[in-house]
This record gives sequence, C-alpha cells and structure tokens, in this order.
Amino acid sequence: MTAECSNSRFASQGTPRPAHRSSGRRPAAPQRRDPAPARDHPPPRQGDDESPCRRFLYPCPAPQGLAFTPGPKAGAPSEETRWGADEILRYADGTEIWPPEYYPVQTLTVHHTDDGSSDPDPAAVVRAIYRNDTVGKGYGDIGYHFLIDRNGLVYEGRWSGTDGTAAHDSAGRLVTGAHVQGYNTGNIGIALLGTLTTTPPSSVARTALVQLLADLAARHALAPTGKVLYLNPVSGVSRAASVIGGHRNWADTDCPGTVFTDLPAIRREAAAIVL
Repeated sequence: MTAECSNSRFASQGTPRPAHRSSGRRPAAPQRRDPAPARDHPPPRQGDDESPCRRFLYPCPAPQGLAFTPGPKAGAPSEETRWGADEILRYADGTEIWPPEYYPVQTLTVHHTDDGSSDPDPAAVVRAIYRNDTVGKGYGDIGYHFLIDRNGLVYEGRWSGTDGTAAHDSAGRLVTGAHVQGYNTGNIGIALLGTLTTTPPSSVARTALVQLLADLAARHALAPTGKVLYLNPVSGVSRAASVIGGHRNWADTDCPGTVFTDLPAIRREAAAIVL
C-alpha cells in the first residue's frame, strides 16, 4: 500500500477506479467535467476585508462542550483568524474553477497529509497544500474540509460560501471535497498535518481530532461508533462503511498512518463526548 494520501476531486462524479498499488507518484490532474455551471463573478481581491477568507477554527484546549461548532461566517474575519489562503487561485478568467455542490453528510474520513514538509510554520504548510491542490493538481480548491496541526489548531479547508458554517451551506449540507476517490460526496475529510506513517500525532492534535469528530457527528445525528450504508448520490455507488473511518478503509493506502489502528479508541472517545 502506498503511504501517500492522495485524493481526487472528481471521484464523486463517476464509478471509482479499481484499487491498485500506487507507484508513489502523484496522479496527473484529471480533465475537468463540471456537473453544474460555474458562477461567473469577479474574483476576490487579495487583502480585501469583504472577500472570502478561510479561517482558523477553535484551537485546543477547547471551550466547554462541543468545541468546534464554528460560528456563521458573516462579517470580515480579522487577520488573526485567517490562515492566508489566496482565494484568487480558485478563479480562472474571473470564473470559479470548482463551484461548490452540497449534499447531506453520511460519513467522516480521517487522513494524514503526508506532505513531507519541514516548514516549522503549520499555516505555511496548509497554504502549500492548498496551492498544490488548487493549481498543481488542477482541482480549483483544497480537497480536505478541515486540517489539524500539531498544536491542535483546526483550519477551515474546502470553501463552502459565506452563508453557512465552515464546510457547510446554510441548510447544513456538506460542500463536496476531494479526499477519497469515488466516495467524496457527503463524506467529510479531516486531515492531520504531517507524515504519521510511523509516529503518532501530538496529544493535542489527537484531542482536537476527537473533539472535531464528536462535534460533526452530533451536528449530523451520526453515531461515532456506528456504521452506515454509504450511497454516493452522484454516481450511485454504495458500500458499507463506518461513520468514522480512515482513508485506508476506502482505498489501497497507508493513510492515515498510525492513526488507523487508533480509530477504535478515537470513535469511543468521540461517542463519549456526544453522550
């Protein structure tokens, strides 16, 4: 199995490819096939306080209760709450490359980014992943919905608009991401920063992961230790899955590294918070 945690933006739009062992090389960006027309409007201006900006969410230790419920995104975020996504990259000739689509949440999937970065600034690593997904792979945005750094700080990932909470629209539906080929629609992607093939995440990152999973499961009335029959509403593909799983549950990969064997305990801890 390959240790690389690769994703595919277009996996939700058709039948998944057969599982295979990867050569370790990142796949070339697929041809774009938009199921919905792009929205044609001026791209945001860099540094414009009224332009869309991706935010930091709650760090760990978290407030009392379900800690990671992000507030509405109305109003301009302060510089302290922005992680510095260059929103201009999501546009080509004034048109949004990957317009958001929204579907009800069915499952949550944990990843490690396995990015190989030695940059001491986690926000810079997130910006590099964002640029690689958006421009390098041609997706038009970052594939993950949330990312967690070693300090337990949670980052808003895939852009979902300004009318709801992070990763959701105002009706509570999930914006489709790109993190599990063939099973992206209705599947929340959460990535721990770093390569965790042989090392565990930091204790605060793990705590943040458990709390975030608990919050999202509660918001979507999902049992953290339960199972579902996942049905991709776009492709019609279905399979039995855990409510909380790892990338390795869906594909031939080592992702999320050591976290995979810890998932049973993580599920139980998330369930205890929900209760």
